[in-house]
Amino acid sequence: MKLELLCSDSMGVRSMALYIEADLNIIIDPSASLGPYRYGLRPTMLEFKKLEECKKKIHERAQYSDIIIITHYHYDHYDPEETFYNGKKILLKSGEENINRSQKLRFEYFKNKLKEFHFADKKSFIFFNTEIKFSEPFHHGNEKSALGFVISVVIENNKKILFTSDVEGPIIKNVADYIIKENPEIVIIDGPPTYFLGYKFSQNDLERSIKNLKEISNEIELVILDHHLLRDLDYRNRLKEVYSKGNVITYAEFNKIEINMLEAHRKDLYKKGEKEYSGIDFEE
Repeated sequence: MKLELLCSDSMGVRSMALYIEADLNIIIDPSASLGPYRYGLRPTMLEFKKLEECKKKIHERAQYSDIIIITHYHYDHYDPEETFYNGKKILLKSGEENINRSQKLRFEYFKNKLKEFHFADKKSFIFFNTEIKFSEPFHHGNEKSALGFVISVVIENNKKILFTSDVEGPIIKNVADYIIKENPEIVIIDGPPTYFLGYKFSQNDLERSIKNLKEISNEIELVILDHHLLRDLDYRNRLKEVYSKGNVITYAEFNKIEINMLEAHRKDLYKKGEKEYSGIDFEE
């Protein structure tokens, strides 16, 4: 089984898109976006060019995919306007249960573009020698999050890979327990949104995330931590206890390329003369 990490915040865009080659090809959350505002600033042209590059890569891999998995309905995880869905087996987060109003409306729009799809919450599927197993819906953040729910997914074929989607930490203990119980060789986690610390993200939730991540990194061989966390220039210092074991890396580091946190550096990009991209609006 071959894992390809396509795009992420450590690679310049908001995304967790990945591609797996086994005895069939699987793409998970095939989309990307940009933060509409950061430091009160709109995205730069440099960020938009990186987004175009990422979308092209995702489109190419999706064309070769047999299965498309979508864990929730934020635009950095799915693109309802894409053209690569036909002829694929589509496994989706339920658009009818454990979903907030915003994501439900997005699902209603999206489903009319699909010929066939299957809700995946708490279900397992076997294709040839590959098992795809989905979690119960988890909060998109902490227990009080208004952002709805996401589903995590395990892909197993000789090797076992677990993808959490947007658990923002994980903050909640039952998510960490789920990961440890599944015991994958590789876990791919959306890290805590520390760039919101003291605003939308509390010190208590940070401490909970650190505790959970330490437990996970002690049990799991390789932890890939990215997405929300990589919007904070000080992320390694904030989570230094988590990084101490040496088995926690980003998408960029897995790909052996330089970390490129464009959104976190947006203020610096403007100072260097990068121009604002004034085209379409971006939103989650």
